[in-house]
Parts: sequence; structure tokens; C-alpha cells
Amino acid sequence: MNNLQFYSDQTIEGKIIASLERISQAFRVLLWQKSKEFSLTPLQTQILIFLLTQSEEKKKVSYLAKEFNVTKATISDTIKTLEQKSLIIKKNEILDSRSYIINLTKKGIEIAEQTSDFAKQIYIPVIKLSQNDKHNLLLSLIKVIEHLNKTGVISVLRMCTTCSYHQPSEDKNIVFCTLLNQELHYTDLRIDCQEHKMLDFLTIA
Repeated sequence: MNNLQFYSDQTIEGKIIASLERISQAFRVLLWQKSKEFSLTPLQTQILIFLLTQSEEKKKVSYLAKEFNVTKATISDTIKTLEQKSLIIKKNEILDSRSYIINLTKKGIEIAEQTSDFAKQIYIPVIKLSQNDKHNLLLSLIKVIEHLNKTGVISVLRMCTTCSYHQPSEDKNIVFCTLLNQELHYTDLRIDCQEHKMLDFLTIA
């Protein structure tokens, strides 16, 4: 396949890829605009929002480096800056003094909450879609994300479909979660689940 076909407006696949690229550009613009309001970089803002929603085992330099696909040195420098801004506080682990957990300060929580709606302008048109369009869009995006994870482009994934608690059923629209002990419709699947447990055959790059 000619590389130019990936961006060709002559195919529906090319149009979809071009559309996703435009949306990704919009995310970057919106994130940058919101970050500037608080004199932060986009990465600093993303880390604050991440720390607001995740459990303690994920609030470490090594995990953040995988999450945002940057080096540990970059994360360490970012954490140092956020600490200087009094937005985070480091707590040494009991069993390993060289390792620490990163928590938000009160000021950090306030800013994380205020910046977490940076993608609002993308949310507005999505919420106006019909339920059927939302359903199809979600399933399609899940398949794309799964592929990107399997090929190593996305290193960290906490979706239901890559979780050991996830059990497919004969009905393609229904799955079973052994943790919740209940059936879930595909539109109920989570993209970022706090209780996610990676399947044994899936590895994080």
C-alpha cells in the first residue's frame, strides 16, 4: 500500500485517519490553552489530572513514564517543577526509601479539577450524536485502541477488553465482568478502569 493512501481523501479509510488527526490536533490545542491559564505545560496538566483520578500504585515515576510515553527523567523533572509550584507532594514508600508516591496538594487538587474539562468543546458535539452513532463510534474506537496497544504504540491500557475479569459471551453485544459479577453491555465497557487487571498474555511495552 502506498503511504500516501493513508492520508488520501479518495478512500473512506483515509478520510477517517485524517479526521482522527484533526481531532488529535484539537485535543492538543485545547490542552495547551487550558494549561496556559495556570502557567503549566500540557504534560504538567495531564499529570495533575491523572493523579486526581488514579490509585496510589499508579502515582509513581515509572508508571507515569509508561502512561505518557516519556522518559523517567522527563517525568522526574516535571514532578520537581510541580513540587516547586506546591501542586504535589512526594511520600516515600516504607519498604523502599528510593521510591515515592506522588500525591496532589490541596492547591493541586483545585487546579486538576479546573483543568480536567479541557476537552469540553469536543464533548459537546459528541453528546449530540444519536445513541446508535455513539454506540458504533465507541466500538470502533475500542478496536482501534486495542490494535495500538497490541502493536506497542500505546503501552498502558486499562480497558475492559484487556482485563482478566472480562469474559466474552455468545451475544457479541454483552460481556460478563467477574469482578462485578454482572453482565455488561458493550456501551458500558470502561476505557480507563480503576480495577483493571491485565490479561496474562498481554504485556506492557
